[in-house]
Amino acid sequence: MGRLEGMTQPFWKTKSLGQMTSQEWESLCDGCGKCCLLKLEDEDTGEIAYTRLHCRLFDSATCQCADYQNRKKIVEDCVILTPQKVEEIRWMPKTCGYRLIHEGKDLPDWHHLVCGDHNRIHEEGHSIRERTVSEDTVFEEDTEDWIVDWEGNEP
Repeated sequence: MGRLEGMTQPFWKTKSLGQMTSQEWESLCDGCGKCCLLKLEDEDTGEIAYTRLHCRLFDSATCQCADYQNRKKIVEDCVILTPQKVEEIRWMPKTCGYRLIHEGKDLPDWHHLVCGDHNRIHEEGHSIRERTVSEDTVFEEDTEDWIVDWEGNEP
């Protein structure tokens, strides 16, 4: 069924990231949780490796930050995403709504803005919900042992 005459396009198809309201910006987050994973960068090649370790503020059961409003105060190296940073950050997952819109691509069918269901991302296995452990449970020297290939999410 095609679009009806006079219907408008969704905001993510008509606005750049910088033009979005704060509510539109926040709604682009699909809730995958992958930005809260510890990532390692190879000093020689610059290659980014994802791990199964999440930030100590990440709640694996809900796939959300336990203190989103204060996250930067509690975790100093937490990255607060902005339209300017989307272009600079190399470790953004390929399926990230912010990255996709920045690259001129559309959101996937399982994104809640497309399908209307915030749980579809989890049901289809595109999130890290209940698949990770806290960084606090692992010695720093053992971090490399937790490297994992999250299907389709290498930068």
